[in-house]
Amino acid sequence: MLDRRQTLRIGALGGAALLLPGGARGAVARAADTPPFSLPLVVPPVKRPVRRTATTDYYEMTMREATAQILPGVQTPVMTYDGCFPGPTIRARPGRRVVVRQRNALGTEAVVHLHGAYVPADSDGHPKDPIAPGAFRDYVYPNLQPAATLWYHDHTHHMEAEMVFRGLAGCYLLDEPRWTGPPAGRYDLPLMLRDAQFDDQGGLVFTMGDARKRTVLLVNGRRQPYHPVAARKYRLRLINGANTRYFTLGLSDGRPMWLIASDGGLLPAPVRATGVTLSPGERVDAVVDFADLAPGSQLTLRNTDPNIGQPSDLMRFDVVRRAYDPSRVPPRLGGSRPDLGPATVHRDIVLGVNPTTGMSEINGRSFDMDRVDQQIKLGQTEEWRVVNSDVNPPIRHNLHVHGTHFQVIDRNGVPVSGHEAGWKDTVAIPNGGDVRIRVRYERYTGLYLYHCHLLDHSSMGMMAQSEVTP
Repeated sequence: MLDRRQTLRIGALGGAALLLPGGARGAVARAADTPPFSLPLVVPPVKRPVRRTATTDYYEMTMREATAQILPGVQTPVMTYDGCFPGPTIRARPGRRVVVRQRNALGTEAVVHLHGAYVPADSDGHPKDPIAPGAFRDYVYPNLQPAATLWYHDHTHHMEAEMVFRGLAGCYLLDEPRWTGPPAGRYDLPLMLRDAQFDDQGGLVFTMGDARKRTVLLVNGRRQPYHPVAARKYRLRLINGANTRYFTLGLSDGRPMWLIASDGGLLPAPVRATGVTLSPGERVDAVVDFADLAPGSQLTLRNTDPNIGQPSDLMRFDVVRRAYDPSRVPPRLGGSRPDLGPATVHRDIVLGVNPTTGMSEINGRSFDMDRVDQQIKLGQTEEWRVVNSDVNPPIRHNLHVHGTHFQVIDRNGVPVSGHEAGWKDTVAIPNGGDVRIRVRYERYTGLYLYHCHLLDHSSMGMMAQSEVTP
C-alpha cells in the first residue's frame, strides 16, 4: 500500500513545476498577498446525458488529471472527473434511473461512491470493486428515494482520503418535481466546502492525519471566491466535502437562514437558524433571502468553528441587481417519512484510535475487506449506540452509513433538533460521548460499508461492513 501511495503522489505532483508558470517557487506566498475575493465562484457545470430512454438517463464521465486555478494566478495539478474541480453536477429526478459510465484515465485504481444514495451493492462503490487504469465501470442509480442533495467521491481501498483531497468529488442533486417552493434554477447554488494545504509551487500537499496544516479553506475549489447575487432568495446546498474539518456556517450580518433539507432530503418543516454545523460528509440545504439588500451590498459566508485556526470568511456574496422572486419557503415541506418503529436488534459501534498501533478502529478492529463485521436482515429495524472513545487526546469522529438513511434518536441522551431531526446518513459523535441512531435497510441486499467520514480515519482503518441478507 505504501508503494501505491508513493506512486500516486509522484503522478499527481511530479509535473507541478512544469505546469505552473515558469515553475517559480513562492506561488502560494504571492497568492496570499492577493486581496481576498479576487476570483469568482466556480459553479460546476451540469452534466448532460449522452442518451435518454423512457426510464433512464445515461452519462459518461472520465477520471483524469488536470489543473485548476484554486489560488489566484496559480495552476494546481488535481485529480478530476471530466477535468472539473470539483466534478460536474448531475441533476436527476426521484424514480428516474441514471447510469453513469466512469472511465479511469488516471494512473491508479479508482472507485466511485454516490454518498447518500440507495443503490444496489454492486453500484455502491465498494473498494472491492476497483476500476483499473484504462478500464470503465457502469454505476446504476435507481433513484428510488426522496429528492436530496447527494455527492459522489472516490472510495478506493485505503486511498479515499488522498484521492478525495486531490479532487475526486462532485455533486449529484436529486431534484424535487417542479413545485411552488424554494428557489430553483440559477438561484439553486451547490457549495462544496473543504480545506487544503499547498507547497511553495501551488501543488496540493497530502500527509495522512496532518489536518492541522490544511489551513486554506475552499468553496467549490477556490479560496475566498465572490459570487454576484440578485436581491432575492437563494437555495444554498451546503456540502462538507472536507477530509476532516468541521464547518460552523453563518452569514456575516447575522441574518437567519431557513434550513429546509438534511442528508436524506426535505425536513418536515423549515428550521430558522443563524448558524449550522456540518461534520465531513454532511449536507444541509439553506434558503437565504437577500431581498432587503440594495445593489452594491456585500456580505460573507463565514466559518466560526472553534478549531478553524485561520480567517473565517469563506466567500462573499455581492448584490448586483434586484429581481422578481416567486419562490417561497412553505410552512410545511412534506419531508416526513414513516417512523422506523421499535428496534429488534441493539448494537454498540465504538470508534477509536489504537494508542499502541496508531490505527483507527471500529470495535477494536481495523477494516478488513474480507471480513463481515455484522449481518443485518433486510427490513429489520436496529438501534445502534455509536461511541467516540477518543477522549485523551480528544479526536473528532462521525459515522456514515452506506445504502440507507437513519433517524438520530439522541446525543448523550439529549434529543437532537434542527437539521439532525431529518433523515441522515452521516452524524457527528462527541468526544467521549455517544449518539443513538435507528437504522433499517429497506431495499437492497449485499455488502455495505459504515465508517468514520473523517476520511483520513477511514483510510487508516476506521471502517467496517455489514452484510444485508434477505
